[in-house]
Amino acid sequence: MVSFVAQGLGDLSRRVSPREFPELMDGDCSYEDFRDCLRSLEKVNRWLLGYRPTLTWLEQLPRGLREPMHIVDVGCGGGDLLRQIAGWARRRGIAVQLTGIDLNPYAARAAAESTPKELGITWVTGDARAYRPEKPMDIVVSSLLAHHLEDEEIVALLRRMEATVQLGWFINDLERAQWSYRMFGLVRWHPIVRHDGPVSFRRAFRKEDWVRLLAAADVPGEVVTVERWQPGRLCVGRWK
Repeated sequence: MVSFVAQGLGDLSRRVSPREFPELMDGDCSYEDFRDCLRSLEKVNRWLLGYRPTLTWLEQLPRGLREPMHIVDVGCGGGDLLRQIAGWARRRGIAVQLTGIDLNPYAARAAAESTPKELGITWVTGDARAYRPEKPMDIVVSSLLAHHLEDEEIVALLRRMEATVQLGWFINDLERAQWSYRMFGLVRWHPIVRHDGPVSFRRAFRKEDWVRLLAAADVPGEVVTVERWQPGRLCVGRWK
C-alpha cells in the first residue's frame, strides 16, 4: 500500500487515464492468472456487496413481460454478475436471456468454466460497441468496466447504449474516495488484485465526472440517476 502512495496513487483529486496508470489485468498474463484474478474479484464483490446496486436497480423492471428479456453484461469478466442475475430472475419468475460480452478472449473461457450449463448464459468475445445480437438488447449492465476505459471510450459506450438498448442500462463502478482506497489495501487478495485495486480507485469516478461524460454523450442529465452505494460504489442508471 505504501508503495502506491509513494507513486502518487493516493492523489484522488482527478480521474487518471488508464493509459497513465495501467492495471496488470489489462496486460499480458497467463490464462490461469487471469482466471484466478477473476475468482478473487468475485470474492471482492461478495464481501463488498458489489452486486447489490445492480440487483436493486433491476427490481424497478415492470412485471408481466411475456417474452424473455435480453440482458447483456458488457465487460462480463468471469460472469459472476450474470450468475447473480440468473438467480435473481429465477427467484422472481422472470424470463431472461442472458449474454456476457468481453474483449478479452480469456473471459468467455473463464466464465464458462465457472457457470453451470443449465443457466443457459451465452458468452461472447468482442467489442460491445460493435455488438449486434439477433435479439435486441432490452437491458445492458456493466460492473467494474468503466474505470478500465478512457473517457472517449466511455462516451462512445454511452452513446451506443442510448441508441440500441430498449428498456434501460446500468453502470456499476467505483467511487474515487480516499476511505475506499485505503480500506482495499487492508485485505489480502490475489496478487494482481492487490496491485490493481488501488490503481482502479485512481481511475474511478466522482459524480462530476459522470455529469461531464453524460453531457459529452448527449444523454440528458434529468433522465439519469447517479447514486453512491456503500461501500465504494458510484452507479449510473437510465430507464427509458
